[in-house]
Amino acid sequence: MAQERPPSLDPVAASRWAMLPLAKGKQARTLSSPWLHEEVARRMEERLAFITLQPQSWVCWDPVRAGLNALALLKQRYPKAKGFLKAQRPSEAMQVQALARKPWWHFAAWFESRLETTQFADHSIDMVWANMLLHQASQPEALLAQWHRALSVNGFVMFSCFGPDTLIELRAAYAKAGWPMPAHEFTDMHDWGDMLVHAGFAEPVMDMEKITLTYASPDKLLEDLRSMGRNFHVGRFGGLRGKAWLKQLHSVLLSLAKPDEDGRLALSFEVVYGHALKPQPRLKVASESQIGLDDMRQMLKQPRAPH
Repeated sequence: MAQERPPSLDPVAASRWAMLPLAKGKQARTLSSPWLHEEVARRMEERLAFITLQPQSWVCWDPVRAGLNALALLKQRYPKAKGFLKAQRPSEAMQVQALARKPWWHFAAWFESRLETTQFADHSIDMVWANMLLHQASQPEALLAQWHRALSVNGFVMFSCFGPDTLIELRAAYAKAGWPMPAHEFTDMHDWGDMLVHAGFAEPVMDMEKITLTYASPDKLLEDLRSMGRNFHVGRFGGLRGKAWLKQLHSVLLSLAKPDEDGRLALSFEVVYGHALKPQPRLKVASESQIGLDDMRQMLKQPRAPH
């Protein structure tokens, strides 16, 4: 059985990050999602074509980090289904609520109905959409339990997250420099499958792909990584780093340049996709039974059936 969370993940840091808005200052006035999260959401939505179940209701878990553009895609695929938005941070809840009140989505003016932010009942949702969330969860099994509780019987969860080969080039560069790792170790897709079963899901289907992104400069690379998360490794550098270290970091990042990519800096991301059903609950059978003495005496008095 896989551990509840990667052993190298700092749960306090991950929990703190989970409650922070993605944008601050002037950028916080408008909601936006990391580019890679939007791209993964688009690819995950295409996988819905292979699922025959047609949900009558769905919820997008943490829509800002999951990718806001996917909302239009989900509404287009399931035009008659009722969509809910599950905001995780109080600072974003009001903005998400304002978004839900709009009669149309700014990328899709053909929306027929509005999204809801009202609390949905347990066991009432047919599809949980959870894009790029699990790998940063401080308690992933608790998050899986929330999804399971939200789903109706025969409903399904559709999720994605980073896999273990994510940032493999950056990890090697940090190791060569003698630095702590730039990120915690991400969970393997087979371990996610085991955790889904342990959480009460059935028929988990997992697959993965690798996406390589290239950047024109170290600053562009760092800007993109910061939009997606932080370093939650328990052995990461402590405290703030100075300008001298930043200069060293830029030199390390320049080592990621690929001649076949016109000298651009290349980073690999392993993306894990998965879906699983919530089955009919099984009746629990006790490993042992107890019979009272009076009941035993009554049973012994009953005549035995003829052979």
